[in-house]
Amino acid sequence: MKHRVDSDRGKAIYGHRLSVVEPVFGNMGFNKRLSRFSLRGKAKVQGQWQLYCMVHNIEKLKNYGRLSS
Repeated sequence: MKHRVDSDRGKAIYGHRLSVVEPVFGNMGFNKRLSRFSLRGKAKVQGQWQLYCMVHNIEKLKNYGRLSS
């Protein structure tokens, strides 16, 4: 895995991760204060996570609007 990440293609992909994945988890943890789930059980936690994701996506639509295709 280290060889794959250290390749030129791997560096490009990993560098892109910082602009795609990390801000979402930072927003969930810091802005929405999701450091742990308040429910127990896999199904309930999954539902709570999906709610947080829905809120995140609604905020993105509010702030940036729809992208024209």
